[in-house]
Amino acid sequence: MKNSQAGFTLIELVMVIVILGVLAAVAIPKFIDLRADANTAAVASVAGSLSAAAATNFAARTANVANGVAVANCTDVPSALQGGVLPTGAGGTYSVATGAITAGESATCTLTFTPTTGSAVTASFTGIGIS
Repeated sequence: MKNSQAGFTLIELVMVIVILGVLAAVAIPKFIDLRADANTAAVASVAGSLSAAAATNFAARTANVANGVAVANCTDVPSALQGGVLPTGAGGTYSVATGAITAGESATCTLTFTPTTGSAVTASFTGIGIS
């Protein structure tokens, strides 16, 4: 009777472990900073929404003073958003830095997202003053 055994040799098993280790060493750093990237993208998105809301508010209020809201400070711009407030969530809080905006002029304002864990992320948006 012929005695045959099937299986992997020790060298083959070691090579598979080495290859998996190299793949893990390359892939893991790419996934470590995903939360920070997501926070940066979210802040940029909200800042873009604030810029668009400021422009829309300016156009609406220029056409008819009864429409829109008066904007004299960077902190007034979120009131031009639908709902009139910055987004909220369990992940952290948004805040807008104070800065005066002259009526009919635009100003660069700063939006900051402070996550419950990790470091704060900032983005700029354009506010347009109107009385």
